[in-house]
Amino acid sequence: MGGIQKKKFERGAATNYITRNRARKKLQLSLADFRRLCILKGIYPHEPKHKKKVNKGSTAPRTFYLLKDIRFLLHEPIVGKFREYKIFVRKLKKAYGKTEWSAVERLRENKPTYKLDHIIKERYPSFIDALRDIDDALCMGFLFSTFARTGKCHVQTIKLCRRLTVEWMNFVITARALRKVFISIKGIYYQAEVMGQLITWLVPYQFSHDHPTDVDYRVMATFTELYTTLLGFVNFRLYHSLNLVYPPKLDSKAESELKEDNEEDYAMNSESYSEKLAALSASLARVVSTEEEEAQLDQFPAEGEDMEKMEARETEHKQLEAQKKVFEGLKFFLNREVPRESLAFVIRCFGGMVSWDKSVCIGSTYDVTDETITHQIVDRPNVDKQYINRYYIQPQWVYDCVNAKMLLPVEDYFLGVTLPPHLSPFVEEKDGDYVPPDRLKIMALQKGEKPAQDQEENEDEEEEEEEEEDEEENDDEEDEEEEAEEETLKKMEEQRSQGKSLQVKVTPGKVKAENQARLEQEEKAEEKRLAIMMMKKKEKYLYDKIMFGKKRKTREANKLAAKRKAYDDAEKAKKKMARK
Repeated sequence: MGGIQKKKFERGAATNYITRNRARKKLQLSLADFRRLCILKGIYPHEPKHKKKVNKGSTAPRTFYLLKDIRFLLHEPIVGKFREYKIFVRKLKKAYGKTEWSAVERLRENKPTYKLDHIIKERYPSFIDALRDIDDALCMGFLFSTFARTGKCHVQTIKLCRRLTVEWMNFVITARALRKVFISIKGIYYQAEVMGQLITWLVPYQFSHDHPTDVDYRVMATFTELYTTLLGFVNFRLYHSLNLVYPPKLDSKAESELKEDNEEDYAMNSESYSEKLAALSASLARVVSTEEEEAQLDQFPAEGEDMEKMEARETEHKQLEAQKKVFEGLKFFLNREVPRESLAFVIRCFGGMVSWDKSVCIGSTYDVTDETITHQIVDRPNVDKQYINRYYIQPQWVYDCVNAKMLLPVEDYFLGVTLPPHLSPFVEEKDGDYVPPDRLKIMALQKGEKPAQDQEENEDEEEEEEEEEDEEENDDEEDEEEEAEEETLKKMEEQRSQGKSLQVKVTPGKVKAENQARLEQEEKAEEKRLAIMMMKKKEKYLYDKIMFGKKRKTREANKLAAKRKAYDDAEKAKKKMARK
């Protein structure tokens, strides 16, 4: 007898997938709880290759999950907690309906709770894995920390996100791990290097939120629940790696400096302390350790590393150390109209001291009358009272100096001056790409050379002066040339009337020697042409595609260069008209 023949759609790909409704019934969860569980565990829908076979011949739109993923969820402890919470809500509603307030209080005290620690350990086996996935957690945490206390999100979630993001910023300041900053329409992009991993996150501006109606905040809150747990673990580990106290505490010296007489009248002690931490103006307390060992750099090359790579590594290390001290020794004061938190964060990441007016925020360390202030950051056309011994600059100077890894000239950022373009540090120009003149200027400053743009401006001014002088000289020369032409014509007419022939001198020319460089270029071009002719059809097709891409890139670069030249010419014409 032969084996039992299976029915159609009961073998192959059809048995590897399960619909969302069947999975939900299998787990005995509501749709909201099922979605929440999948987000926490990292289970996502899959699109089958043969959807009609999996859907048992139907073409109706359905969401499919892998059957092994759903079986994996059957043994999850949180599923039981979800069921307990559903029972708790039902009992609570019943007690409210019967006005049994003692039962209500008893139920609230015994509210079921759960932790996500085991899920974090399961999804991120090593700490480096958690660091690589911290970008989304930081973006979501900074977003929720700016939410107003409305019904869209729980107040406790907003407070937790604010606390964790402040802890992260304090760690980046202490480690001096910030590398790049970019101001965009969406917000401010930051990039830090932590344990060899580049971490980029977005911080929204401090504006009032108009919550859109088409966004499901329950889904976002579920992601935030997972990300806050992850961020808490990461902050704990990072603080201990720098020998810092966690939860963070202010240094005793910094705490005494920030001590105010009217602190009790200002706010509760806990709120005042958390706001001092969020001010980002004071250093953090460290754990006292008896066996502190300073890490020393290995001066010998590693195995398989030559001297050139070692020198390059040392040069890169020196440049990084110099970048970390860009603002060291500088003292900043922030006016009330500038973004205080962002500027304080960036300035302190690179060794600078920063303060602001006491009425703006708690945590100011010195007043505007301090004579040791070197830079005052202002975002208005002018200031009523100015001090001689400090620069008054616009906020963009701070961000541009960070991206340029050096202190840029302050003349381009004075009050009322048209600012240079704020270039993105995340864009790296390759060979053949268009490089803006402002980028070339910064590259020249980094090499210690005089920027070509300044040379061109000086040359333009000299050319304008020469043109004015030439115009005056041309008026005199034109009169002299007209008189000389009249005399020459008279002489020629006299010679013709006398019948004399004009004498023309012919000087023998010299044949130039062949240019050796030109011959070499022609030979190389001929060799290249022959090599292209000998290519196979497939290789020739790939070569043509590559050359087409290069030509297109060159055309785009030339177009951008022409647009910039037209803009510069228009600006020069405006300046010239203004001078006249």
